[in-house]
Amino acid sequence: MKEAAMRLSDVACLRGGRMLFRGVDLDLKAGGSALLAGPNGVGKSSLLRICAGLLPAFAGTVERRGGVALTDERLALDMERPLRKALGFWARLDGVDDGTLDRALDAMALLALADLPVRMLSTGQRKRAMLARAIASGAAIWLLDEPGNGLDNASLKLLGAAVSRHLAAGGIMLAASHQPLPLADHARIDLRIHAAEAESA
Repeated sequence: MKEAAMRLSDVACLRGGRMLFRGVDLDLKAGGSALLAGPNGVGKSSLLRICAGLLPAFAGTVERRGGVALTDERLALDMERPLRKALGFWARLDGVDDGTLDRALDAMALLALADLPVRMLSTGQRKRAMLARAIASGAAIWLLDEPGNGLDNASLKLLGAAVSRHLAAGGIMLAASHQPLPLADHARIDLRIHAAEAESA
């Protein structure tokens, strides 16, 4: 994995004529992680999409070094295909071999379900499949939107272990979550503070 880095400088987001937040700064280097906190509607998902390059910032800059994997509420998998083949579509686009894909499935305890059609997976299993896709991608920067939603305690431990391995290998993680996650030593950005700044400006 090439050395990863992501830096946000004075980032602001305008959606639907409303300033969601402004003045967000973050500097993550290889092995760094951060958690976005705040209630629904404060702009956590929007900030992740800005970081991924899918949404333009109203102001400020985002600098990235390394590939990006974004997981959000959209599964983006063919519901009729077996799980391994559905994930394999994305793995081929990422230039990932079958061994890497199987290791990602194993990391999320999904190997036993690899031949099951995606439509038959439970909510938690689908969430784990999304995380497996991020793991398999080899992307240096993981952007995880509510990664704990639908996961039981055992699956949360799998998530924590996967993130720890990713960071130990020099990756970066930025997650948005309204619930505690099994992640240690992360920076924390409370978007309520930046939303208040936006409203008072």
